Amino acid sequence: MTGPAPDKVMQLITGGWATSILGAGARHGLFTALEEHPGDAQDVARTVGISLRGAQALLDGLTGLGLLTLAAGKYQNTPEASAFLVKGKPSYLGAMAEVFLDDFGTWQGLPEAARTGLPTAPQTADVADNPFWHVLVTAIAPLSFPVAQLAAERLALASAGPISWLDVGGGSGVWSAAWLGVNPQATGYQLDWPQVNAIGRDFVARFGVGERFRTIDGDFHTTDFGSGKYDCAIYSHIAHQEPPAENIRIFGKFRRALKPGGTLVVSDFILNDDRTGHPFAMMFASQMLVVTKDGSTYRQADYRAWLAEAGFTTIDIVPTSTPATVVFAR
Repeated sequence: MTGPAPDKVMQLITGGWATSILGAGARHGLFTALEEHPGDAQDVARTVGISLRGAQALLDGLTGLGLLTLAAGKYQNTPEASAFLVKGKPSYLGAMAEVFLDDFGTWQGLPEAARTGLPTAPQTADVADNPFWHVLVTAIAPLSFPVAQLAAERLALASAGPISWLDVGGGSGVWSAAWLGVNPQATGYQLDWPQVNAIGRDFVARFGVGERFRTIDGDFHTTDFGSGKYDCAIYSHIAHQEPPAENIRIFGKFRRALKPGGTLVVSDFILNDDRTGHPFAMMFASQMLVVTKDGSTYRQADYRAWLAEAGFTTIDIVPTSTPATVVFAR
């Protein structure tokens, strides 16, 4: 045969298989079991409590995906699986794999959403206290932790003294957990839905800094942020679900809430001005299509224009080692 090989296309066609195999392996704790005791299918089936046939199928698939190795009849985690798929580790992404597995039904509506330009998800992102957030916020927290650490270093928070910040739509509270950990004099405030804030309080408490974490129950679209109250503010992975005019309005509320010289930190999946960028960020536009009425992945130029209109005069855009990009606005 001549011409291009079908391998890439076939890999994409079977992408749902990969998500299912990974999600099932995470849900049944295969990686956690293998971390301490590499073994064969019978060992794994007995340890995690699934059928021998099911264990063998998952082990075959996970080995094929490059997440396990097989030597002398025993399966073992690869370094990636050990780092990101063992329950209890702060970098655990297995819960995210489970969320994606359960969300297949939403993505099946993508052809219709593309035809109409309207969301097809049964509960869109603007549904008040959407139960989906209760599952998602802690599942995606490991993705935000290194970004929050990067921002803390750039802002020199460790030596900033008794400062405070407002995290709007903070979800799990991962940003406050990271920032409170580096600055023992700081206080973090989070504005989110009541049930999400309850999850955040529990999450932040696990880091031993919960006594300096405060929550404000409410809808950030309508809740007043205050005036001149905070040294910093955080808007992480929220702008993508809002239309441009609403982001400008929210950025204006942030500008008023910050003390003179304060910094707004925006983290999101941001594209280059020509709409290229990280593959995850580029695919994320389709996620916004099926679950939001107006959301999208926006360009760096969009953020610069919105923040300038909201009154920020210094805007720095910083890439990270993750799919996210961080914007610092003053």
